[in-house]
Amino acid sequence: MASIRLLVFTVFFMALALPGTPHAQALSGTLAKVGRDGYITLGVREGSVPFSYLDDNGRFIGYSVDLCMKIVDEVRKRLNRQVEVRMTPVSASNRIPLMANGTIDLECGSTTNNAERARQVAFSPTIFVIANRLLTRKAANIRTLADMKGKTLVATAGTTTLKQMTALNRERNLGMRIVIGKDHPESFLMLETNRANAAANDDILLAAQVAGSKQPADYAIGAEALSLEPYGIMLRRGDAPFKAAVDAAIRAAFASPDFPRLYAKWFTSPIPPKGINLNVPMSPQLKKVVASPTDSPDPAAYR
Repeated sequence: MASIRLLVFTVFFMALALPGTPHAQALSGTLAKVGRDGYITLGVREGSVPFSYLDDNGRFIGYSVDLCMKIVDEVRKRLNRQVEVRMTPVSASNRIPLMANGTIDLECGSTTNNAERARQVAFSPTIFVIANRLLTRKAANIRTLADMKGKTLVATAGTTTLKQMTALNRERNLGMRIVIGKDHPESFLMLETNRANAAANDDILLAAQVAGSKQPADYAIGAEALSLEPYGIMLRRGDAPFKAAVDAAIRAAFASPDFPRLYAKWFTSPIPPKGINLNVPMSPQLKKVVASPTDSPDPAAYR
């Protein structure tokens, strides 16, 4: 009889140790860290309007922040406990290192999911799809990247845009002088103060900067799409239980009848702090993702 009991207990504890069991998942990786510490740390941006930015009251708000809070709710449900939310400002340059070293658990900003980054970190299902474009003053009569030959272009440090512009400058022999802004607001300021002839960035971020500028009518976003890129919420690579929680939360958000209202809140309605309205309807690419979520870094998946 004793040997039978021993066998039963052995099988029971082996089952708990199996990677596929909920108990084992809850006690590994980020879920274990959050369960032990009682808090989760979100990496947030100070000026990535409307995804993640500071309002007039010093609170971090935005579309990505709202989606991250849905992930937090899913984590609370899986851990069956209260979880405090802490927010840590990150930049385009330090967001990946801070994720890798455990300083942040989720990065809630405007971060492109591409093959290179996927070797270092993981991503939620895509939450937005952008194109890289040029922002110029209308008076400059710059319509395409070819018109920038010999001119000065600004891009933000640590972004895929900066890497892309550097490569295109070399490949097309444009002879551009590329200057670097430490963040998106500084990059726009360089254009605004005539220290650059054009700013390269994600089209939605450019639209937000123009809408919030002193003279929106002075600027033009180029029609030439230099790339197509998916945004995702970043998390640590190789953490399957936490990735499952993240994916479940985003899929549930997309399936909810409230999602169109969440989108409208940030992209087709007045937003804090200045009450600007970006007037950016949901794109066909994003509609496709909402209907069939994917975390693919391949731009072809969004065409």
